[in-house]
Amino acid sequence: MKLSIYYIDAFTNSLFSGNPAAVIFSNLDNSKVMQNIAAENNLSETAFISYRDNKYFIRWFAPECEIDLCGHATLASAHVFFNYINNDTDIFEVHSKRNGVLKVFKNEDALYLDFPTDQLFPSTQHNEVFNSVGISPIDLYEGRDDLLAIFENKSDIENLNLNVEAIKKIDKRGLIVTAPGDDCDFVSRCFFPSTGVIEDPVTGSAHTSLIPYWSKKLNKNKLIAKQLSKRGGVLFCEHKNDRVHIGGNSVLYLKGEIFI
Repeated sequence: MKLSIYYIDAFTNSLFSGNPAAVIFSNLDNSKVMQNIAAENNLSETAFISYRDNKYFIRWFAPECEIDLCGHATLASAHVFFNYINNDTDIFEVHSKRNGVLKVFKNEDALYLDFPTDQLFPSTQHNEVFNSVGISPIDLYEGRDDLLAIFENKSDIENLNLNVEAIKKIDKRGLIVTAPGDDCDFVSRCFFPSTGVIEDPVTGSAHTSLIPYWSKKLNKNKLIAKQLSKRGGVLFCEHKNDRVHIGGNSVLYLKGEIFI
């Protein structure tokens, strides 16, 4: 079997930054093989997009497990779709297992994800967060997949004392930490060691939690966000009630073939 594969740096306009994702358009439907490919790629996500019944379907795999929702790999998939599959349309629509129909649309400045808004509930896992990052959050919430920990300022986010084993013990997929930004509306970092990704460079899905929180906190619907990983990334955000729009640029790093 021979499959075309693309590596796209998402949420950036320059190579070697943002979040890299592998993208494969294929009707491959073997979960074991897909997981092996994702482990071999060893990126935070590999996206598989199939086409049947006049619809596109998407699945995302981290190195160690399948993921329910991934923003940067969906943005990367749209980059491939618009540039190599169909450049005559402005909307890329995919169907997901647990989050329904997802869309990516072109705008003048970027590609924008159209994702469902996460629901946040107060959490009592304060001790777990303190053990994980060495500082207590001023507020803490549980979302669909992750804990969302709120801190006072950007330097708190930059200077965390990480304990990866403690993060794995959190009763959620992972941990999102966030604070107000100095040159943007808010900053964040994201940790998912249970999936094989200690720190995710730029996390679109996390912003389904971050955007509704900061939109309410700052009383504004349009926001600029930065993720403070080593690679870094910028996201253009808009809160639209039960949906969020998450915008970013993307660039091609590699196009090739894999042989199975």
